[in-house]
Amino acid sequence: MKIKATAFAPATVANVAAGFDVLGFAVAGIGDRVTIVRDEAVRGIVVDRIEGVVTELPTDPDRNTASVAAASLFAAEDERGGFRLSIEKGIALGSGMGGSAASAVAAVVAANALLPQPLAVEALLPHAAQGEAAASGAPHADNAAPCLLGGLTAIVAHEPLRAISIPTPAGLRYVLVRPDLRLDTREARAALPAELPLGIQVEQAQYLAGFLAGCFRGDTALIRAGMRDLIATPARSRLIPGCDEAFEAARSAGALGAGIAGAGPSLFAWVEGDGALAAIEQGMRAAFEARGLATEAWSGPIALGGAAVEAVG
Repeated sequence: MKIKATAFAPATVANVAAGFDVLGFAVAGIGDRVTIVRDEAVRGIVVDRIEGVVTELPTDPDRNTASVAAASLFAAEDERGGFRLSIEKGIALGSGMGGSAASAVAAVVAANALLPQPLAVEALLPHAAQGEAAASGAPHADNAAPCLLGGLTAIVAHEPLRAISIPTPAGLRYVLVRPDLRLDTREARAALPAELPLGIQVEQAQYLAGFLAGCFRGDTALIRAGMRDLIATPARSRLIPGCDEAFEAARSAGALGAGIAGAGPSLFAWVEGDGALAAIEQGMRAAFEARGLATEAWSGPIALGGAAVEAVG
């Protein structure tokens, strides 16, 4: 019987311009780590320790994204016994970088490693989404899918939940900039319009179709044309000081497009090749810093790996 497992799950960017609640991609160099240990001295799952850049998370196992996700998997697989769970947070709260998804995904990947017969990676997604629901109130999977699978993913069905990997041209890179500002997912959700005119829905669908076609065909011109968001960005940009200026700086420096990462306040840009990465990052950071906001930034290729087991025994 396996006693202990540790898994790491990367940060992610959801929505990706035209893909509101559909698209997401994984980010290298930052993420959450979860360790689960069997302990017959406890019942169910006990949230033992939370450390890292965030510590003020719920320790109630029914409210913590990691424990809810792990419990969902254990219940589905009839895995009984007691477990202690610890979380090492590398992603700031309210950053728009998929922090709740990363904890949930790392937990299900660690929990899966403890099963006598671990499931296929794709089968873990519904359980990770249950963890997300503990944080946002609904089982959105546009962060959890790329966190689990890596690269760029699309949610293609909800009943049952299904995500697929989307290819991207080899030369595509991202820039991700996080201002020192917290924007909770529930607040960002509340800013969205309750209804949209049919014309806007059709136009957004056209952008999404063009973006996906560009990814499958390796056509960066189509990707550039499709990187427009008519739903979330107009509503949420006003919540993020310097947002519009950062978008303009990214495009002026050569980005294919830019958008709000998830619920925000982090912003991302896509670019072809490495040549303009530094200028795009510098311009986006300067836009926030002009508003008195310190920033962090990351960049790299789009096609990155997802969550992985680091140790098991």
